[in-house]
Amino acid sequence: MDLARIESIHDREVDDLDRESSAASPFRETRQHRTHFPGTVRRTAYRFDGQGGSFEKEWDLVEGKGDEFCWYHVELPKGNQKLSQSAQYLIDVLCPPLKLQDILSLVSNGPFCGHVDGALIFRVNSPGPPSGSFTFRIAARVTESSVITVSLGRVPRLGFSKVGESLLSEVPRLENPSYARGERREGGGTVIKEHVLEFFLTMNHSEEADNPVPKSVSNLVVHIIDTHVDHVQDVLTKLEMELDSVELELDKGGFALKKQMLDDRRFPKMHLDLQRLLQVIAHGEQVFPRVKEKCSSKTWFGNEDIGSLEELIGRLRRLKENVGFIANRVTAIQAGLDSWQAEQINRKLYYLSFLSIVFLPLSIITGGNDRA
Repeated sequence: MDLARIESIHDREVDDLDRESSAASPFRETRQHRTHFPGTVRRTAYRFDGQGGSFEKEWDLVEGKGDEFCWYHVELPKGNQKLSQSAQYLIDVLCPPLKLQDILSLVSNGPFCGHVDGALIFRVNSPGPPSGSFTFRIAARVTESSVITVSLGRVPRLGFSKVGESLLSEVPRLENPSYARGERREGGGTVIKEHVLEFFLTMNHSEEADNPVPKSVSNLVVHIIDTHVDHVQDVLTKLEMELDSVELELDKGGFALKKQMLDDRRFPKMHLDLQRLLQVIAHGEQVFPRVKEKCSSKTWFGNEDIGSLEELIGRLRRLKENVGFIANRVTAIQAGLDSWQAEQINRKLYYLSFLSIVFLPLSIITGGNDRA
């Protein structure tokens, strides 16, 4: 068999496999868009039929037709890149059809909400370091039949997974060491380990597989803002749990632990993180009411979704109050450490003063003998 015939047979087999895979997943399309930064920016594209169905699609940045609408999401890497580098990433994957004014509106720092070239653009981009855990950036460009979003890093629960893949819908079972020795497990259920429970307890939301599929662009906008608020609340919950753990360590710890926390400036750093988180919430308080105001004038934005936006704005206000409570706790703990440090210094000064009083007469006598 010659080489040409072998290659022909191989090509036919590959074509058959491609057709079989296409038939197995008719709504999943391949992505052929080439970029200048392959593997750096993560892209996801969805097509919604308006009836509760969602399908992954190719990255073509076209708008939906009829009742259909599309969503294109760009996930920027959480690195130490400059803002201009992030703008280059967006130009690479969003231009064309977007223009430079669209890119600048999406990637710039600070809060913004307004119409740019006929589309509604809003962003909540904090100016902190991109690699920081307390730097949040989410921006969206909304039209009647398409939404383009940009986030810094992964936003939990933002995407849509296949139905039935959620661990939350499983019947949980406790881990039993006897299973590892080969004993048979009776009954159904999924074993939930302790570290998995700890992870779920830090979240204030469900998984992606539990997300209701939006039936309109207004549903999708509410979903995007909702996941952002959930993300902020997740970070705040983790910070509060960390503070609880530190308080417990301080109650049990001794001199070395307290001195180490003072040397590491643990609580001043936590105060700085809280201020950054407070800035993110303040940006949301500025932007989301304006989003609600501008969307209320759109005929394609549902009234129920306007009410949902109002609820999310109320959640932000409550998060702001919670940040204030945590900041007061941090201040109280730091004040306690400062008082303990002052007490240690006073105690050392007391011992030095006592020793000085004890040895002072000897020095006087010695000095008197020298003069004699």
